[in-house]
Amino acid sequence: MPGTVAAPRGGVLRDLHNRYETVRDALSRIDKAARGLGLPDISTRLIEADADSERRGPEVQYLEIFAVSLATHHMLVAEGVEPVAIVGQSIGELWALAAAGHLPVEDAARLAVARSQALTRHSWKGKMLAVGVDGRRAESLAGLIDHPHLVLACENAPRQSVISGPEELIRHVERVADALGWPSLPLDVPHPTHTPAMARAARDLRESAPRGPYGSGQWRVVSPWLGRDVGDDDPVDLVAGALTARVRMLHTVRDLHAAGADAFVECGEWPVVTKFVEASIPGVRCVVPLSESDPVAAVRALADDPQAFGPIRPRPQPRPSDRVLPSPRSSEPERTGPPVAVVEAPPRVTVSVTAPVAYPEPAAAPAPAPVAQAVVTVPAALPEPAAPSSAGPDYETVLAELRTLYGDFLGYPPDLLGEDDGLESELGVESLKQVTLLGRVSDRYDLPDLRSDSSLLTAGTLRRIAESVVQRRAEASG
Repeated sequence: MPGTVAAPRGGVLRDLHNRYETVRDALSRIDKAARGLGLPDISTRLIEADADSERRGPEVQYLEIFAVSLATHHMLVAEGVEPVAIVGQSIGELWALAAAGHLPVEDAARLAVARSQALTRHSWKGKMLAVGVDGRRAESLAGLIDHPHLVLACENAPRQSVISGPEELIRHVERVADALGWPSLPLDVPHPTHTPAMARAARDLRESAPRGPYGSGQWRVVSPWLGRDVGDDDPVDLVAGALTARVRMLHTVRDLHAAGADAFVECGEWPVVTKFVEASIPGVRCVVPLSESDPVAAVRALADDPQAFGPIRPRPQPRPSDRVLPSPRSSEPERTGPPVAVVEAPPRVTVSVTAPVAYPEPAAAPAPAPVAQAVVTVPAALPEPAAPSSAGPDYETVLAELRTLYGDFLGYPPDLLGEDDGLESELGVESLKQVTLLGRVSDRYDLPDLRSDSSLLTAGTLRRIAESVVQRRAEASG
């Protein structure tokens, strides 16, 4: 399940809300928790496409991401997809705990808000930087500067790592990475995490977060920062511990695959974590239902193909009672409560469920695939710019120059780079490389604003980039 990704689109859960009682119940529970914390209803914008889409702070965005993840999980179960395990990235581990029944939905929502508030109280001038190299090289890069708070934060894929640390030092790291020819991209997150700098926030969260009943849950939950299954672990301690720990998504995904998981489903709107999976295990099957034109049909096709997946794992048996840990500020003894509710569903298919952190924390753009501590992605579905005709000589000159620039960088003969070929979908140019190349185009034509135009990455064709260069040069000269 995803960590911090872009805010979901308005109306993204309308169909699921109409189809499934379990989705309606989950959204109702999140809304109830939000209202109790003085926040607006979370479900309204996710169900009604024309609802108010104004950003309302990180707490609301976290809960929206939670709602999308949980709703996708309930759709999977309702259609007969049985998880081998549920994996969460960064704060996505909290969504996984709720989906598995390890703790009630309302308590997960309250804990997500408490986490955000603790991070805001202990905010610091930190940044996170995605670097297109393996964890060993990224760790060595951070080690060159030798600061205790500058660390390798996430190992997402064989060539995608995230470094977290003080903002000024991250700028030094970015310059060194550029000198080495390593692609990098700063992540736009309000709460840089997974560094020892978050120790005070972690202590604050352990002391202030509400404690509630929790149990073993219905399905396995695998923690990428613990490096093991979640067992008899207190959710508050798990969420607090992750603030300072490294996220090892690459190793978790490979361990699951080695144990028999052959399909991974992302419980989010766009392929974020599944991009890490595809980069880590070539040829593995990844499904992102909400990115399909018919999410339910995609899930049913998954459920009807049991030969595509690994063996069914025995699920842990719920314990006879749940536990409530006393608050550190309280002297009340440990007490027992009613067992966690288990949603029974006939197992038909075995999959590993992942979901879009991230990367790190909530980004602010409505987009198909943001960064989160994972593959760097960018908003799609943006309007096409009013570009000049592609028939003029300026366009042809720029296109030829771009073919040479991209071909030299990628090792392709320029003539093989078609102007309408998808850079990622057809040529296999990953997001970080596209960011680096767009920066070189920006420098070549002295168009500094070009490197920040995420729609050019989304479009992913030389035609779109060439048209934009011609248009901006015309505007500058005019």
